[in-house]
Amino acid sequence: MTLTDVDPPSPAEAPAVRPAAASTAAKDRRARGAGRTMGILGAILLGGCVLVAVFAPVFTPYSPTERAGTPFARPSRAHPLGTNDVGQDLLAQLVFGTRLSLVIALSAAAIALVIGLSVALVAGYYRGLAEAVLMRIVDLMLGFPFLMLVIVLAAFFGRGLGTTIGVLATVLWARPARVLRSQVLKLRELDHVLAARAMGAPGTWAIARHIVPRITPLAAVQFVRIANIAVMLEASLSFLGLGDPSRISWGTMLYFANARSAFLTDAWKWWILPPGLALTAVILGLAFLGYAVEEWADPRLRRPAPRPVRRRALPPEPPDAAAAPALRLEGLVVEYRLPGSSVRAVDGVDLTVPRGRLVGLVGESGCGKTSIALTVAGVLRPPGRVEAGAMWLAGHELGRPARPAVAPFRGRTVALVPQAAMNALNPAYTVLAQVAEAARLTRNADAATERAHDLLERVGLDRSRHDAFPHELSGGMKQRAVIAMALVNNPALLVADEPASGLDVVTRAQVLKLLVELREEFNVGILMVSHDLPTVSRMADELAVMYAGRIVERGPAATVSSSPQHPYTRALFSAFPPLYGERRPLAGLPGEVPDMTGTPEGCCFLPRCPEGTAQCAEHEPLLEASPAGAGEVACLLRRRPS
Repeated sequence: MTLTDVDPPSPAEAPAVRPAAASTAAKDRRARGAGRTMGILGAILLGGCVLVAVFAPVFTPYSPTERAGTPFARPSRAHPLGTNDVGQDLLAQLVFGTRLSLVIALSAAAIALVIGLSVALVAGYYRGLAEAVLMRIVDLMLGFPFLMLVIVLAAFFGRGLGTTIGVLATVLWARPARVLRSQVLKLRELDHVLAARAMGAPGTWAIARHIVPRITPLAAVQFVRIANIAVMLEASLSFLGLGDPSRISWGTMLYFANARSAFLTDAWKWWILPPGLALTAVILGLAFLGYAVEEWADPRLRRPAPRPVRRRALPPEPPDAAAAPALRLEGLVVEYRLPGSSVRAVDGVDLTVPRGRLVGLVGESGCGKTSIALTVAGVLRPPGRVEAGAMWLAGHELGRPARPAVAPFRGRTVALVPQAAMNALNPAYTVLAQVAEAARLTRNADAATERAHDLLERVGLDRSRHDAFPHELSGGMKQRAVIAMALVNNPALLVADEPASGLDVVTRAQVLKLLVELREEFNVGILMVSHDLPTVSRMADELAVMYAGRIVERGPAATVSSSPQHPYTRALFSAFPPLYGERRPLAGLPGEVPDMTGTPEGCCFLPRCPEGTAQCAEHEPLLEASPAGAGEVACLLRRRPS
């Protein structure tokens, strides 16, 4: 997982991030507006047809089957669409035919969806023999030519309203069953569903409580799609003479018009065009409505698809690149824009990671550590946004470190080992193929494969396991493969966000020890984000403690851990048992990290601080030299005497 995806603008274009972001936001608004417009238009078209069907007697005084005039009468005030060859009013047939066409389409769609959803739930949740049998039936149904199957079934079972609905439902249930089953397979493996099953919840209860509510939006999309297809199929069957000729629908109007030579006279203009246009209106209405429902079910569809762009070449090395730190941040501010508010996750952070050094970034959840890691790696995504600050990578000045500015350096100058790195590997490819793919950023295919072999062996993965797929490896092996992928192009900076999460204690120690060895061997600067304060303090060269988006203390790891100056740092160390020395009771820290939707006045730690004073509520403490003699601390009570 070396983040080898590509992005536009070069570092030189970094200052133009704000206009670009505004342009993207404008595109998003236009996309959402287009979706709503199509949904409204679809609802109008479909709603108009439904109103015509419900209030059909209001639109015409005639019955669709009575002889109301002379045959082939032209349109007139008495017969706005004229009459057919036996004198029946065509407007009456059109408006009353709306009822039958919609009833058949919606009824067939509802039955097909119920069948498809039931099959998807049983096959996807219970698996085993039920899944094997049901999905083979689905494959069989989808394997037949679609229209041919409809015609054969309709011809075999005969004509009639119920027969038409049954035939359409029989043909249309298989596709939603396959689509919905894939979602059920994913939902049944979610943690809360597994927990319900582990506590003995019956399958029917778990399905009704956890699966069906989550799958309902997608089921609504499938219903609209089925109804759209059913309208066309009903008209096709009726046009071919396989519908119920005793009931008037748009399809039977077209059938009789064709059978009675309407094309040989001018009657086709008012006998064929109106039902054809009505079919078009319903089909378009369902299509537009389906697009809007699909966008509602999956909000990601509102965002326009990114244009593929070519990866830009790295700019030339600056003259002082060898002596420059791997990372330098100044005044970094990261906010998450929410409807009606914004959360400042990172508030004016300065941070330096020298080459060959390991800097630990620690603090409670919600303090902004991961936001810094994602920003530095160039993968911070909306609603997160870099509002201010500057960044230097191995001597390259990037300006404000927005995603486009960092993109050319990802995988080459900076690499990321993400949280849950074991899930970062693609299950469809061997670990060798994935590491070699990352190596091809800087080498040809043969050299990349050899480099991948070398790195995998260096991180402790035996050559016999290089062609293994991720599911064939243990958690520690997968973690080592991800680390190899991150280091394959000799980056100057490695961002490790909880790199040992999810591993047992022994494997965690081995992986962290490996990172320390690789730091020295490759002369790479490591920014390690972690909650494991005691472990990081033993491994790191420097320690930076974050609280509420700010660094409240930093300095040599040995000094910070042995003599913490900030009350928050002391509270963090007091929450962990010491490995050596006398035993002492653990002390928890009351309260929570403050809500960052508004910038608090004074010291943000004051509500939880046991030493706070009135002065702390009035003045915001800045990082200043620590009285311990090394490092810095942001605490008014720990100011070094001037």
